Amino acid sequence: MNQPLAYVHPQAKIAKNVVIEPFVNIEKNVVVDEGTWIGSNVTIMEGARIGKNCRIFPGAVIAAIPQDLKFQGEDTLVKIGDNVTIREFVTINRGTKANMETVIGNNCLLMAYVHIAHDCILGNYVVLANAANLGGHIKIDDWAIVGGLAAVHQFVHIGAHAFISGGGMARKDIPPFCKAGREPLAFAGVNSIGLRRRGFTNERINAIQDIYRILFLRGRNITQSVKYIEANIPATPDRDDILSFIATSQRGIMKGFNRMKDRLQ
Repeated sequence: MNQPLAYVHPQAKIAKNVVIEPFVNIEKNVVVDEGTWIGSNVTIMEGARIGKNCRIFPGAVIAAIPQDLKFQGEDTLVKIGDNVTIREFVTINRGTKANMETVIGNNCLLMAYVHIAHDCILGNYVVLANAANLGGHIKIDDWAIVGGLAAVHQFVHIGAHAFISGGGMARKDIPPFCKAGREPLAFAGVNSIGLRRRGFTNERINAIQDIYRILFLRGRNITQSVKYIEANIPATPDRDDILSFIATSQRGIMKGFNRMKDRLQ
């Protein structure tokens, strides 16, 4: 439903049952799929691809050009999946020639004032709390949660089911299933509450905890810990996900907390 007080470029492709509130601005080369609601004063710029049944709240700006001095006007995109909620004043920038797109998966929640810079890739069911800020080229895997006012350094990788505390400064990669807290940001246990909510059994959570005790709480360095885990912990998908994450980390993983005892919440 097109509001007469909104501007929609004639070349934008808008599904018939999209609701557009007053004072929305939608530029050319935009696609919005069915069932999406776009609140007042939203700006959707060239290169946006928005999925089904999304909710975009007032003041959001989607697909503005990157805040990157190397950007030279490339024809890049922002791709947003289905059932994504984008709250007030969220900003999502287009990709650069490095990746050509910024991607938000399905069923994500981006709370008010979140900023997602160029070339970020978010998986499904990711939650970014109020005023979380992502630098460029960040990858966040499925079900991860970033707390309010947290800042994530460019090129950081956040693993699946990880949790970063509010106000945290993520400068290193955060492995899957972890909680990251304190300052500087460090291992603060396994995200057991989140894992239980998603159907992980106690046996499975305990096995993940055993791996992180070896990695962070036994006094070995990461290389020694990985060798020990490979030799002594039976292979499972969770174990292999953790080891693969560490092996492919570009920035190195976060540190353990040196006063933490042999107890995981």
